[in-house]
Amino acid sequence: MSLPHNSTTAFVDELTPGRALPHAEQDRWMRPYRPGPWRVATAALLLILASYLLFAALIMVAAGSGQGGVTCLLSAFVIIAVTLRLLRVGVWVSGKGLRQVEFFSTSTVSWSQVVSVRTAQQPVRVLGLPRSVQGQALVITRRGGRPLRPMLTDHNADFLGRVEAFDLAADAIEGWAAELR
Repeated sequence: MSLPHNSTTAFVDELTPGRALPHAEQDRWMRPYRPGPWRVATAALLLILASYLLFAALIMVAAGSGQGGVTCLLSAFVIIAVTLRLLRVGVWVSGKGLRQVEFFSTSTVSWSQVVSVRTAQQPVRVLGLPRSVQGQALVITRRGGRPLRPMLTDHNADFLGRVEAFDLAADAIEGWAAELR
């Protein structure tokens, strides 16, 4: 079984299907799925807010209110940093292991420490809010029986309303685990 297909896979001929290009590195961290529309829309709205704050800072400094300009500028930079972190949230894989990026923390597990990667029906949170519904989650169990918190669910910001995209992402991560464990 070969690693899941990504954009750096070349199909040269019938004898070597799926051979990776020379510049494709196995040790580079990559997300095996695209960010979903809810995550991208939230990031776009936050960046629009940051642009308004930057413009307001420019107007305040031009009007002579330096303190207000600095406040708006710092607020814009905080919003931009929050947006960038929001876009990094998710599950990342490489030849080294599996990385689970949350908003305030990141946990990395080497493939030798991963016992199982499977999809399970369980209560999941809708868009990370307190409300739970029955859905699918990718459950990753480490050595010692400790599972990671399910970051990949069919109701999170990447897969809400996109069940087939969730299935493809879960299959890709399961494929990485099967190949590299």
